[in-house]
Amino acid sequence: MITPTTFNIKKLDKTFIKKIESKINNKTKPPGSLGRIELLASQLALILGYDEIQINQPTMLVFAADHGIAEEGISIAPSEVTQQMVLNFLNGGAAINCFCRTNEMNFKVIDAGIKNPVNHEKLIQQSMGLGTHNFTTQQAMTVQQASEAILLGRNITNECIDQGSNLLGFGEMGIGNTSAAAAIMAAVLKIPADECVGRGTGISDDALNKKLECIERALRIHADKLDCPLDILASVGGFEIAQMAGAMLAAAERSKVILVDGFISTAAALIAHQIAPEIKDYMIFCHQSNEQGHQRMLNHLDGKALLSLDMRLGEGTGCALALPLIRSAASFYNEMASFDTAGINPV
Repeated sequence: MITPTTFNIKKLDKTFIKKIESKINNKTKPPGSLGRIELLASQLALILGYDEIQINQPTMLVFAADHGIAEEGISIAPSEVTQQMVLNFLNGGAAINCFCRTNEMNFKVIDAGIKNPVNHEKLIQQSMGLGTHNFTTQQAMTVQQASEAILLGRNITNECIDQGSNLLGFGEMGIGNTSAAAAIMAAVLKIPADECVGRGTGISDDALNKKLECIERALRIHADKLDCPLDILASVGGFEIAQMAGAMLAAAERSKVILVDGFISTAAALIAHQIAPEIKDYMIFCHQSNEQGHQRMLNHLDGKALLSLDMRLGEGTGCALALPLIRSAASFYNEMASFDTAGINPV
């Protein structure tokens, strides 16, 4: 069972922050003129090494699972679409495949618990079952399943790091998962469901009202089991969200960079942060989703997204699109001339 000591995550060592800031400020530019790219470079240097930032084998992990709450008709598509999209990922035809190819990012898709299984040599099998239970009537999963899912997420991250990756992005696929993410948000932030529930991929007003009613009912049913991260996951979570949380925790445990995508990925980050608050230092928030509530999640984590492109797709798309900015931050930190080397006197 997961405990606060399961993951040994250390706060970032700020010993060299002055050297990092001095290196950045002595580049051939006015101080602060590269704005948030300078802050990004500073964070990367703290995580990956202040002498030189090396980004090795950036990897996108997309976790897929189904949700029992989809039975309530609160999504624009049935659960079968999760399987169809997993096949699309495996065949290279989704948006995230295009963005990963363009930006030279490794891509892996994990079956964390889809309702209609897929047999494919490229699919990583870590299924916790054929989707969660409908959390409007019972717990989504057991506490033991939530704990096991977190550890499975840890395993896949450790495999990627052992293969040379030091930067991992996290995406998801699962019909109904914005409902689980909204319920997690309400439980963690202790705020009403109507401040968390949005349209997902674009549901109608009637479906939105039904979605809100379902989540409010679930929060009432599970009210006495929403005080710790494992209980929250068990009550209203998803298998893919639990595995993402464990995968993020493992990345921080091994001092690697975590790229957080949109609403659902940030719900996993909320759970991971509850388990180990130190994880926040290793997170780069890539895209602010159009889903209601995402900005409030980011505020809770003291995070500011690199991009805001009116997207609401998920799949890790924000992470892949942010990767060029991250590479650019490393490039200027490593390669841009200093005033001394360029022979420029700024005074």
